[in-house]
Amino acid sequence: MNLLASIAAAAVPGDLRPLKPPVALPLPWTVWLVLILLLLAAAGLAVWLWRRSHRPVPPPPPEPPIPAHERALEKLRDALALIDQPHPFTVRVCDTIRTYLEERFHLHAPERTTEEFLLELRHSASLETEHKSVLGDFLQRCDLIKFARYEPGRHELDEIYRAAVRLVEETAPAPLPVPGSTAATAPA
Repeated sequence: MNLLASIAAAAVPGDLRPLKPPVALPLPWTVWLVLILLLLAAAGLAVWLWRRSHRPVPPPPPEPPIPAHERALEKLRDALALIDQPHPFTVRVCDTIRTYLEERFHLHAPERTTEEFLLELRHSASLETEHKSVLGDFLQRCDLIKFARYEPGRHELDEIYRAAVRLVEETAPAPLPVPGSTAATAPA
């Protein structure tokens, strides 16, 4: 009882000792490992979300170029609006054919005079003999209207137009076969 008495005697009312701060318990290494892994996972998720939201949108694929014969036929149809004006009509039709020949056969038609072009055409294997003849006649008729100020009638202008369209259609490349179509060549 001595001990209790001495404690009771020593304890004076109002004599309180200050509270001690809490003792920090060290975290075990597994807790630290889990915290680091959670932080890394959160950072990885944040980077993935940022990259996904800022991903560049791929540009749409380019449209296939319109073949030379289709462009030429469209320009020839547009030229019909000028058929009542012989000179502008003939210039448009002739330029369309010359441009078509350059794009389709790599003949330098727009830069040459008719005589130079026909001379080059004679030595070229790009066109068949019949097409060369039709083209020579076509260009000479156009030159009469363009340079000699010849005034053709509507019938002659229609013939020039039809000759141009026929030349483009006959020299256009053959359409490619559609894969899986029934028109494929059968074994002989």
